[in-house]
Amino acid sequence: MQTKIRNWLLSTLAVAIFAIVGCNPQATSAPTDSPSASPSATASVPAVVPSSPQANNLPRLEGKATVVMTVKGSPITIEVNGTDAPITSGNFVDLVDKKVYDGLVFHRVVREPQPFVVQGGDPQGKNPNFPLEQLGTGGFIDPTTNQPRNIPLEIKPDKASEPIVYSKTLESKNPKLKHIRGAVAMARSAFPDSASSQFYFVLADQPFLDGDYAVFGTVTQGMEGVDKIQQGDRIESAKVTQGIENLKRG
Repeated sequence: MQTKIRNWLLSTLAVAIFAIVGCNPQATSAPTDSPSASPSATASVPAVVPSSPQANNLPRLEGKATVVMTVKGSPITIEVNGTDAPITSGNFVDLVDKKVYDGLVFHRVVREPQPFVVQGGDPQGKNPNFPLEQLGTGGFIDPTTNQPRNIPLEIKPDKASEPIVYSKTLESKNPKLKHIRGAVAMARSAFPDSASSQFYFVLADQPFLDGDYAVFGTVTQGMEGVDKIQQGDRIESAKVTQGIENLKRG
């Protein structure tokens, strides 16, 4: 019984810690007791694709793509799933193609008391003089508009072909793309539509995150390289090796 209580407390603490780190420059931190902004942010009824001009102009991945990310000389192959997460995947592939991730730092690595996540993608980390402990609040600024690019929370319910849930967490906690070991997902703040460029690798199955954060890919080769990433390590390069023709930039 004590072991079960301890594991529950660890999971709850992990949710609280995770909720306050992934964000964009404009976002506010989530409450420390919940991964979502408020109870009203959950819904079991799928919503339509966002119709705002910003959402319409976001990149989309129509199909799949392969990204190879190199860290400390080790290639990490990621299959990006635009079939089940087209906006989230399109954003990631577009940023890879723009070389946004090259040179960025993994600012958050959690392996104790149990394997959790490896997180990076804050553009502020490209500056070698930027303090590591202050990373985690930055997002991609589109140079064509000089405005932050944020993407809607995008989660597809399991065994559902259409539609995808946008801008709301999934109350059923049963998404098609789950937080299993090797999954790649977007970090965000309490505001559902605050994801930008920060992403994380999942080090062990984390089902309590399912339905709250958008998984968009999985590591197909090189997970041993992910397991070796330490806080402060940099992405040497990230390249789209297959599927760039599936990227539609809006």
